[in-house]
Amino acid sequence: MIHNFLPLATIGRFGRHKLGVFAMLLLLLLFGVGTVSSSSFVIPTISITSVQAGETVTIQTHNFPPNMTFNVTLGKMYTRGIGGISVGQIHSGSGGSLTATFDIPDGLKNDARISIRAQTGHANPYYAYNWFYNNTAPALPDNGVGGGEPIYTGIPTFSVTAVAKGQSVTIVTNNFPANMTFNVTMGKMYTRGIDGVQVASFNSEQGGTLTKTFTIPAALANDDRIAIRAQTAHANPYYAFNWFYNNSTPGSTGGGTVSGSVAPSAYAGIPTFTVCSVTRDGNVTIQTNNFPTNQSFAVTMGAMYTQGIGGIPVGTLASEGNSSARYTFNIPQGLQGSYRISIRAQTGHAYPYFAYNWFYNNTTTLDHCP
Repeated sequence: MIHNFLPLATIGRFGRHKLGVFAMLLLLLLFGVGTVSSSSFVIPTISITSVQAGETVTIQTHNFPPNMTFNVTLGKMYTRGIGGISVGQIHSGSGGSLTATFDIPDGLKNDARISIRAQTGHANPYYAYNWFYNNTAPALPDNGVGGGEPIYTGIPTFSVTAVAKGQSVTIVTNNFPANMTFNVTMGKMYTRGIDGVQVASFNSEQGGTLTKTFTIPAALANDDRIAIRAQTAHANPYYAFNWFYNNSTPGSTGGGTVSGSVAPSAYAGIPTFTVCSVTRDGNVTIQTNNFPTNQSFAVTMGAMYTQGIGGIPVGTLASEGNSSARYTFNIPQGLQGSYRISIRAQTGHAYPYFAYNWFYNNTTTLDHCP
């Protein structure tokens, strides 16, 4: 799978200290691929296409950036391949989708499930990871291998569907891994539920979509907004988080009618933005997607591969009532003449929302924005 950069009212499977992010996240890499004159938002992933038990695993990449060298490691389940055994490299060439086969090392030949990771050597690397059952299986669609049991890929998320003010909240999960125990915590707004009050735990059973209702703890019963989190106890956990208005709402997708007015919907998902146009050494125009409303994002630019972290401030993005809108920022003098530039938008919260991307510093209008 792939986080968590996350993120963000983000959602993913990497620990908060791994985010660099991404938290996080998270644990999400956003970057451009294509020709020298193009830039776009994509997330590199890998899927498992076939396995020879104890011998080899074949993967297919998706959305890989061009002209990069990815080091491939295999490791114990739940490690995401971090610190694993090196088994080879992928040279991404023109990027996108590639197929590669790797030997399963002696130390993992008898493991039932194995993690696999592909990561560049940059200080702020591109990476993707997944796992597979160590059972012989022919090439299959991206959704699974091994013993007829589907492999888990993607990002676990959940939405808030109903709230009884100060009493309970109901969620519906999406793409949850199967047979996992998730601890559910609630906490103050902007904490993403980290170190919150544990309110329950549940088993994900067959995974995918489940409906669960949890009691709002007394310490949060009078809060206007509440963060909620579901996370496994693994060293490299699966997790998802969201937040909700503590107003009574009927079952819905996060909103509802309260005393004749529409209650605001909880924010869910991952904020991203694409690069729409560039004037060399002049300015760049971006278009946001799924941004939380009524938030102020500080926008920074920096050298390539920095994700804009610690970059030069270039302005503020006020999302107001817009989850999607266009904004233009001047390229700072310190980056003029650069070949490629990172750009980042991040709120000032202790647990911020953020998104980042990069662009070629060439005058161009791109076709990625509607």
